[in-house]
Amino acid sequence: MQTINYTIKDSEGIHARPAGVLVKVAKEFEASIKMRKDDKDADCKKIFAVMGLCVKCGETIQIVVDGKDENEAAQAVLKCLEENL
Repeated sequence: MQTINYTIKDSEGIHARPAGVLVKVAKEFEASIKMRKDDKDADCKKIFAVMGLCVKCGETIQIVVDGKDENEAAQAVLKCLEENL
């Protein structure tokens, strides 16, 4: 299991476009990829779950990646976050 902590830099927070990109990246992997904000979790392979966390600019999220391709998945998700959020 790998954990990534990331602070959102996009002034609009996690909105539809970057959420869609994140979901597309997450779906490329077999590993379970969850986003955690406060005490809520969302499946990163489901756009409405990700947007339902209502993550704003400056908030820190935690990404938990678990599965056989977790190393590759974690790297891809981190790159996606850095490029889009």
